[in-house]
Amino acid sequence: MIDDIRETKECQLKDPMDLFHSGQVVKICAPMVRYSKLAFRTLVRKYSCDLCYTPMIVAADFVRSAKARDSEFTTNKGDHPLIVQFAAKEAQVLCDAARIICPFADGIDLNCGCPQRWAMSEGYGACLINKPELVKDMVRHVRSQIDNPKFSVSIKIRIHEDLKRTVDLCQKAEAAGVSWITVHGRSIEERHQPVHYDAIKIIKQSMSIPIVANGDIKSLKDAENVHHLTEADGIMVARGLLANPAMFAGYEETPFQCIQDWVDIALEHGTPFTCFHHHLMYMMERITSKQEKKVFNVLSSTSAVLDYLNDHYGLGQMKVC
Repeated sequence: MIDDIRETKECQLKDPMDLFHSGQVVKICAPMVRYSKLAFRTLVRKYSCDLCYTPMIVAADFVRSAKARDSEFTTNKGDHPLIVQFAAKEAQVLCDAARIICPFADGIDLNCGCPQRWAMSEGYGACLINKPELVKDMVRHVRSQIDNPKFSVSIKIRIHEDLKRTVDLCQKAEAAGVSWITVHGRSIEERHQPVHYDAIKIIKQSMSIPIVANGDIKSLKDAENVHHLTEADGIMVARGLLANPAMFAGYEETPFQCIQDWVDIALEHGTPFTCFHHHLMYMMERITSKQEKKVFNVLSSTSAVLDYLNDHYGLGQMKVC
């Protein structure tokens, strides 16, 4: 896929830092395994999302395998600004991945926040918050080996029980040249506990680079509240955007036009059925009855889904130009 886009992409790159200098809170689509792919990024960009992340990609696989690159990374000229998130534990491997992706994306992000057991056991994700020198080294290496000064290098972290350790990690990353830091306001052990927005505010007040707040943001009002609570420069949303891709545009629930846009975009991009269907299940969660869900959620083909949307909502037929 990289070869296919080489001619159209290089002139389209943007400087993500311009967003943080705009004076507005930056609205960001989080990296989501299976979900924050090109088609979904295209959708949320139509509804006031400023910056999008790819799903997390294992840097070592990306560097080693052309097949992995083709399957894990797809983009087009409208897919900007774009951050590619990598899982990595070695500085040179991350640099190699960054060099490959540099002509086609606007920055990379190092995942230091994934708490999943497989990632931690491999030395990836949230275990890196306990290795501040390694994080510093990885950021510094990428900074020194990528010639483009507008190419951003960011990290996404969770917090420690002892917040001083988190501030120390962030300050080390800042000294190494990190562009911004996204903070998910929970510790590695915490899953559904309340987000520590007060901790994000303390980190923000300790830094001179932009800080992005993440965790339990399900509406534009939530985003505004979290901004006021944390003073963060950006707001990153995951599940809230899955449930309502139009939330950054101020919609309280997914509008029917957004559902129609998803159908059009997904079919145009050749989105696999399971992904196409799952996104619709998330989007329609708040606007369908329990009985309707029982029927819709077990549909097993694109044609069945399109027929259902057409019969019940007058939606689902792809636009013909």
